[in-house]
Amino acid sequence: MRGDLEKVLFDEPAIHRRLDDVAAQISNDYRDRELTVIAVLHGSLMFVADLLRRIPLPLKLDSLSVASYHEKAQSSGEVVFKQITLPDVGGRDILILDDILDSGFTLAAVREILETAGPHSIRTCVLLSKKKQRARKVAADYVGFEIEDEFVVGYGLDFRERYRNLPYIGVLRRELLEQPGK
Repeated sequence: MRGDLEKVLFDEPAIHRRLDDVAAQISNDYRDRELTVIAVLHGSLMFVADLLRRIPLPLKLDSLSVASYHEKAQSSGEVVFKQITLPDVGGRDILILDDILDSGFTLAAVREILETAGPHSIRTCVLLSKKKQRARKVAADYVGFEIEDEFVVGYGLDFRERYRNLPYIGVLRRELLEQPGK
């Protein structure tokens, strides 16, 4: 799979060093409070697991299964929630964890739907934030890395459900994005 990448952006040690910094910031901001983490699946799985082990606070973990790419290289703009019920977040301090902030569709939709449940507060944390004009005006409160507008895979991020298990983040070769789905 390494041969499918143009380049590696962040190796495993760099990711872990950055997670240490983000976890320290979150831990400081939420000290003396119980945090409810909502993981946006499936892309955030590796990120969530590694980040939460670095946060020494009482917390609850729940997840939302959401899709907006639908096996394409760009978000379709249609955000689909794949479960019947939402997590119970009323009156709680919520931290939404997602893998990447790209078009803004997913993060905005997740935030909007959770706000209807009346949480005490909502903040967002993403592993990656693309430097680009977003379709939805949304920003993350905590960002692991800012990246250029390139299609990245690894460390939970996928293309057509592949590459999630790479321990690093890399840019997928453009010609692979243009091939028809298998």
